[in-house]
Amino acid sequence: MTDPFWMLCLLQKLGRDYVVWDKAGEVEFIRPGRGVVATEFHLDDGLVEEIKVATAEGGKHLRWFENEIRDERGELVARVRKQVYVRLKPRAR
Repeated sequence: MTDPFWMLCLLQKLGRDYVVWDKAGEVEFIRPGRGVVATEFHLDDGLVEEIKVATAEGGKHLRWFENEIRDERGELVARVRKQVYVRLKPRAR
């Protein structure tokens, strides 16, 4: 449910000069998800700038993102953590 979205959001915000991969993921299941479940993704510009600074010299940057999965009543169903790898491509350094 959350697998590609942090990577895709970062790719969209950072542009073609960056390598962005999903690296790792963790799920903590809290209760069965019956019916419709949902989460939200928020990627602010300050975090994007922080990642650009961290990768400016060509080094890799690993960033964890977290989501809470909730059911229609707002009850917590699961917590998901995704780690994303980011590096500035050599031609852009």
